[in-house]
Amino acid sequence: MAVKRIELPGGSKAWLVTGHDNVRSGLADPRFSLSKDNAADGYAGFSLPPALDANLLNLDPPDHTRLRRLVTGAFTAKRVAGMRAKIEATANRLLDGLTAEVDLIATYAAPLPVITIGELLGIPPDRLSDFRGWTTTLITQGAGMREAVQSVCRFIVELIARKRTEPADDLISAMIAARDGADQLSEDELLSLAFLILWAGYENSVQLIGNSIHAVLRGGERPDTEELLRTANPNLHGLRRFALRDVTVEGTTIAKGQTVLFDIQAANDEAAPHVSFGAGIHHCLGAPLARLELEIALDTLFHRFPDVQLVRAQDRVSFRSRGVAELRVRLST
Repeated sequence: MAVKRIELPGGSKAWLVTGHDNVRSGLADPRFSLSKDNAADGYAGFSLPPALDANLLNLDPPDHTRLRRLVTGAFTAKRVAGMRAKIEATANRLLDGLTAEVDLIATYAAPLPVITIGELLGIPPDRLSDFRGWTTTLITQGAGMREAVQSVCRFIVELIARKRTEPADDLISAMIAARDGADQLSEDELLSLAFLILWAGYENSVQLIGNSIHAVLRGGERPDTEELLRTANPNLHGLRRFALRDVTVEGTTIAKGQTVLFDIQAANDEAAPHVSFGAGIHHCLGAPLARLELEIALDTLFHRFPDVQLVRAQDRVSFRSRGVAELRVRLST
């Protein structure tokens, strides 16, 4: 069945759309909105304060078009490609002290992306451990959620203020300077986008790298990067959408205002190009960085430790994603 009714963790209902063609076209379909203002069926998802909500994952055109145009000018392929040497150096440094049996999530897959995104945004290295702690609280939605959100807001506000007076060659400085004629990012837009890049750039990459290493260790051979993006992608479905008008998908009518999830995992199980980074105007802005991090993480690990052996893995599966909470391995040179 290509479209079925499901219940979300908060108790509200949604439509789950499967099938590669349905998912790819649906992710790019302008009849489905990302803005929660268009929800009319009791949607109760993860919410952020307004200061963090003005980001690309909650906006439709023309606001989405404007923000993406401004940010794309700062988040260039050249900037990402120029990070290769730094990411390689970080990966090697993280592996330098590892011996015998270790958890590769805690020692490698998690710190590599957070250090990378910190360098990209211009976050002082001594503050990265704080950010990792807040992010973990937000992801698990555990105790201290309110305090974590407040801490993240305060941290980014202070960072933006410092970059205004002391700009550098980093993404925050570039976003502050980004203009399109007289247009530029507002304070809330800067704050929201910095938060989005920090959170998405860290959490998704941790799980992608961990899932990919686990897949290689179980399978004995290393697939190419695109195959790993298809099979090891952590996201089970795309970000929720809301129908802007009645839409019929394979004979099922999705009413205006109803919540829709597009099943990325099921779509990626088919013999077709993966949809791990979405499609259309909402295609992931960080896709080049995710590819680069994954390639370097695997190249460096398996070059340094070609005979690494899997000891055990502990899965972490939620409604939104699948990952590896612990990946214990035995290293040998």
